[in-house]
Amino acid sequence: MRILDTMTDTPAQVMGTLGETLAQNSAAVALFGEETHYAGLSRVAAYRWFTDLAARALYPPEDHDHHSRVQVSRLRHAAARVPPSTMQPLLEHLHHRSEEFSTLWAHNEIGFRYSEQKRFQHPEVGDLILYCQSAVDLDQSQTLLVFTATPGSDSLEKLRLLTVVGASFDGEIRG
Repeated sequence: MRILDTMTDTPAQVMGTLGETLAQNSAAVALFGEETHYAGLSRVAAYRWFTDLAARALYPPEDHDHHSRVQVSRLRHAAARVPPSTMQPLLEHLHHRSEEFSTLWAHNEIGFRYSEQKRFQHPEVGDLILYCQSAVDLDQSQTLLVFTATPGSDSLEKLRLLTVVGASFDGEIRG
């Protein structure tokens, strides 16, 4: 994870098998808010996505369906790699708390993925279009996500600004 220390102006974070944020650099905290402090089931991004509407505020509403389908597909993939004793409580809580999750889970979609391009509506700098590149470690238990903007784009300027104002962003997305 030392690579995160060398990346100061590019958001990067390390994700675990279930989609829990294990580490973030300061630029990723500026973009997403602090995500490593969550405990229990809230550590899992999909759990927050389906149980806390504030988790969706960073993304344009027209992208929410796609994000929901990817979250469920990723959980299906994780279910094959983690012990049932870890997965079952998470799935039970999600089915109990989210009709949307239950409906999507019943579709049995596997391999549904994000595109490289992601759109964000950040409360400090506005709309951003970033590219997400991922690198998976050999045992596939951690994924490094790196978010970049097209050179010369408006999003690049906003990303640079975000790394400057990032310290003032408290992680609360307001919408």
